[in-house]
Amino acid sequence: MDVLSTIKEDKLIAIIRGSEPEDALQIARALYAGGVRAIEITLNSPNALVSIEKVSKELGDKIVVGAGTVLDPESARSALIAGAQFILSPSLNADTIKMTKRYGAISIPGAFTPTEILSAYEEGGDIIKVFPATSLGPDFVKDIHGPLPHIPLLPTGGVDLYNIAEYIQKGAAGVGLGSSLVNSKESVTEEYLIRLTNTAREFKSKVESVHK
Repeated sequence: MDVLSTIKEDKLIAIIRGSEPEDALQIARALYAGGVRAIEITLNSPNALVSIEKVSKELGDKIVVGAGTVLDPESARSALIAGAQFILSPSLNADTIKMTKRYGAISIPGAFTPTEILSAYEEGGDIIKVFPATSLGPDFVKDIHGPLPHIPLLPTGGVDLYNIAEYIQKGAAGVGLGSSLVNSKESVTEEYLIRLTNTAREFKSKVESVHK
């Protein structure tokens, strides 16, 4: 699977944060059943590298797996060796981008201002994560694309079922979905996994409605 194409076509990256490896694998299965094909496992989760390895080995032919909350090149390298195919960061670190590209993976650095967004792209970021999008809103994507129409943006933080369509309409290449999709505070029961699959389908439906 082509990682960049998958993210841009599907528009959704589901964020798994704080889950143990066995739970992360079950969550990933449920998300895939709901139509999600790009999953981020944050490195500040317990045994995150094990989770990345497990999900990558079991579902790697069906989904693309990335590592999130990557703050330095050493962490990026460890995640890539574990099986991550893309690296997301909440901030801009040029050395992390370089390490990611050295391994042939997709780099999604975080940025907030127009200057940071341009710098992140010039350093080699494939998509720029606009974080926290909560503070900016969908119009920010449209405004940035005025002077910088060539830079793909991934709003993350505060994206939910009520505003996702607007983010896509305003030109977002995709969105990162945290607690609005995967609530790590809930126990991973059969009932929760069914609800998770259904919520994933709702998000997919919202995205697809924009392109009808």
